Formats: sequence, C-alpha cells, structure tokens
Amino acid sequence: MTDVSANTVARLLASRSFVELGARQRARALLDEGSFRELLDPFDRVTSPWLPKQGIVTQADDGVVVAKGTLDGQPAVIAAIEGAFQGGSMGEVGGAKIAGLLELAAEDNRNGIPTRAVLLLETGGVRLQEANLGLAAIAEIQAAIVELRDYQPVIGVVAGSVGCFGGMSIAAGLCSYLIVTREARVGLNGPQVIEQEAGLDEYDSRDRPFIWSLTGGEQRYASGLVDAYVADDTDAIRAQLHELFALGKPVQPRSRRHAWYLQRLADVDTRTQLDAAAVRAIYRGDAQ
Repeated sequence: MTDVSANTVARLLASRSFVELGARQRARALLDEGSFRELLDPFDRVTSPWLPKQGIVTQADDGVVVAKGTLDGQPAVIAAIEGAFQGGSMGEVGGAKIAGLLELAAEDNRNGIPTRAVLLLETGGVRLQEANLGLAAIAEIQAAIVELRDYQPVIGVVAGSVGCFGGMSIAAGLCSYLIVTREARVGLNGPQVIEQEAGLDEYDSRDRPFIWSLTGGEQRYASGLVDAYVADDTDAIRAQLHELFALGKPVQPRSRRHAWYLQRLADVDTRTQLDAAAVRAIYRGDAQ
C-alpha cells in the first residue's frame, strides 16, 4: 500500500460519518459540546393525531428533533428531520415544530439575542397522509426562514440518504446558505414521482448514476445552487457551518435572484435533451 493510500484509509477510519447518524445525533454533534437542549422531546408525546386514523404507527417526536444550544459560542437553534420515519415527510406536528423554532429564533433576535439557525433536511416533502395540513406547515416553515434570515443566517444541510424534495426543497432554496455532501440530492420532484408521471423512458428512478448526475450534491454545487460541497464527515460539516456563519448574511439571498434564474431558463433550447454538463453551463450563464 502506498503512503497516499495509507493516509487516505487512515483519514477515512478516523472520520465520523454524518449520514449514518440519526436526527438527534446529528443535531447534538453540530452544536457546541454540552449545549444541546431539546425542545418538545419524545417524553412530551407530541405526536401526529392523523396517522393512527390511517393505521400508521406514530413516532414520539413525529420524526423532527428541535433544540437550542450554541454554535461557536453563539446562540443557535437546530432542527433535524429523521429521514427513517415516513421518509422524513412533513406533517402538521413536525412542521409546526420547525416553524415554531424558527419563529422563536426570530423573536430572540428582536429582543437583542443574535440567534442563528441550522436545518438538517432529510425529507421527501409533504406527508401525503396529512395532505393540506402538511402543505400549510411547510408554508409556515418557508415564511419563518424568510423572516429569520433578515436577522441571522439560516443554513440548511442536506447530507443524505433521503435527500430534500417537494416543498421542503423550496425551503432549502430560501436558506441563506446550503451545504451538501456527495450522497445528497436536492430537487422539487423525487425520481419515483417523475417516473410515474413522465414514464420510464423519460426518467428511470432505478438509474442511480443518472439521478445523481442531475440532482446529486456535486451537480447542485457545480450548478451554483448550493454554497458548500463537503465530505460525509461530521467534523467537516461542523467546520463548514462555522465558516459560513462567519460570513454573515449574504448580500443577496439566492431566492432574490429570480430574474437571473428566469433568464437562464429562457436561454434553454427545449428541442434537445440536456445532460448534466449542459445544465451546469446554463446555471453558470455560459451556455451556447
């Protein structure tokens, strides 16, 4: 084994996968040690009232962990979605927990406490079993992000393996900054939905290289739709969070650049099938 290979193996063995952690572990790992204080924890038994009516077993925290603590010594709130529960889908309770947490942070800022926010997004979007209630909850999350980002940066993290889709991908786009890993995917419609609606010839949800080439973390970073592309390593993600918070609020949030993005779409030649390289060129503004 060469020295380079040995060093690579040693580094991988020393790293701590973020993707393999559960939602509560992720939130605790990113906050300053000893500062994690969960709000509405599982012992509060705030669960979805709608799932049992449909024969679905609930989870004591509705698949969402919200907490206060500090990041780099500064006040912070963090919300983590558990992708293993109902695909990380947003229902009335889980959505209200995230929206309420962001509103709490905004209130802190109005009272002179500079509270920042981190959202750990592993979600397929709205919980279909809760329909309009889930959609309303996502809308409240989006509104709360827009309010809070006027005070402090709101940073989203999509690590994998669920990804971030549906209305919650719009929430991700509203964040001040967005961090992804190679395993991450970000898109409005998930692969299975596109395949169902457009057909297998248009989009094969089983073709993983194809899917990641269009919606994977590396592609989204190269297209300028996210701000940081990091390894699946807890320390690396934490370090990137600190770096982005140190930048402060962006001069102009990405979602305020709608005219620029609309022009990119207007330049697309819809007569030809785009590949990953063409999409990157369009978003960089150098498509021919």
